[in-house]
Amino acid sequence: MIEAQHGLVIEAGIDEVWDYVQDITKWANLFPGCHSCEVIDEHDSRWVIKVGAGGLVKTVNVLVHVDQWDGPGRVDFTYSLEAEPVVGGGSYTAARSGDGSTEVGLQVRVEGSGQMAPMWEAMCKPLLPQMAKTFSSRLKEEIEQVAVPVGAPAAVGESRGFLGWLSRLWSRLLGRQPSA
Repeated sequence: MIEAQHGLVIEAGIDEVWDYVQDITKWANLFPGCHSCEVIDEHDSRWVIKVGAGGLVKTVNVLVHVDQWDGPGRVDFTYSLEAEPVVGGGSYTAARSGDGSTEVGLQVRVEGSGQMAPMWEAMCKPLLPQMAKTFSSRLKEEIEQVAVPVGAPAAVGESRGFLGWLSRLWSRLLGRQPSA
């Protein structure tokens, strides 16, 4: 079994972070090598991921199951590769920081079985920590792009929920600053 953990601080409130992470397709879009994500239901999805180490590149289908959506502070998940003897799981944790930012912890593990286990574990050992770090960096960047800066007052009438996020995103895409 191989495990990787990564912690980070996101300069956004825990509710804004949760607005982002409660959508599994957003997780998939940030995951290195992920080409698509099919949502099956509120707990299950299928991701198509291209993984590679050295000259070995393989496309795998990953069934992801969210065991627990306990927002805004925790998400636990498990996964299995279709047609490969690999399973795993992990968690996302979040806690309010004293300055209005959010401390996030990500943990993931990979377990191979059968004859291919040594190959999968050898391939994943150097990749898993890098994938966790890349995913974490992308998560932080994406959330901070659309979040109200920590300590900044919200504009009059501005919502801090999904509609506020959508409004801020739309304004940024059009190159306009939100009006006060």
